[in-house]
Amino acid sequence: MLVLVTYDVNTETPAGRKRLRQVAKACQDYGQRVQNSVFECNVDAGQLLKVKDRLVKLINLQTDSLRFYVMNNDRGQVDHYGIKPSFSVTDPLIL
Repeated sequence: MLVLVTYDVNTETPAGRKRLRQVAKACQDYGQRVQNSVFECNVDAGQLLKVKDRLVKLINLQTDSLRFYVMNNDRGQVDHYGIKPSFSVTDPLIL
């Protein structure tokens, strides 16, 4: 299945800059970079669980954001971890 992995790592501290490098390196093990913080990964279900587990362990859930967009299913599933909570794109938009 095709999965887009996107991340936003807070780099205000040396530890944050280190996390950013670690996340990028981990993503390179599963796919190819298509933008600075976006990777396209062609993985099976088992590999997806492994990459999710690996990346969630690397980020700081209080300051960083990590999203997985599963492209090959009819629900348009998005799994999000960390700051900037997700919203449903199918819900009504109220202005």
